[in-house]
Amino acid sequence: MKPVKRFTGILLPLLFLLNSCVSTASFDQYAYAQTTAAKVEAIDLMSNATQNVSGFTNQIRDVDLKLKKIYEYEKNRPKNEITVKMWELLLDPEKRLYGGFIKRWQTDSTLSKTFVDEAKKLIGSGFDKVAELESKKIPRNEDAIKSFQ
Repeated sequence: MKPVKRFTGILLPLLFLLNSCVSTASFDQYAYAQTTAAKVEAIDLMSNATQNVSGFTNQIRDVDLKLKKIYEYEKNRPKNEITVKMWELLLDPEKRLYGGFIKRWQTDSTLSKTFVDEAKKLIGSGFDKVAELESKKIPRNEDAIKSFQ
């Protein structure tokens, strides 16, 4: 067997294997930065939930809009289903994360400090999990191939 054919016979399956192993999107600095910034804004907003929600309508709308923008960005990245599912859980008003917290605040008008403090821990952890997933994504195929050279 000629050396070129042997090299091609090894390299092509290796490239196919590397490509097929990539099941999540590659790391995206923008997505990571937006997620961490959104966490800070959401937790800051939640700190006000011991006060009447009517004074925070604009701030709620602004944070919700930012979160929806991040969700849309994530939703349109290829191989990003896990991150998208995590965002859906964070935003769902029927769940016990950010969306559910805001819905409860809007329903009850004010929330107890104890409830807010515990919710902030839980929801902050949810944002951390999204950011952690992003920061641990495997490198793009080009980066993986360069590491073999």
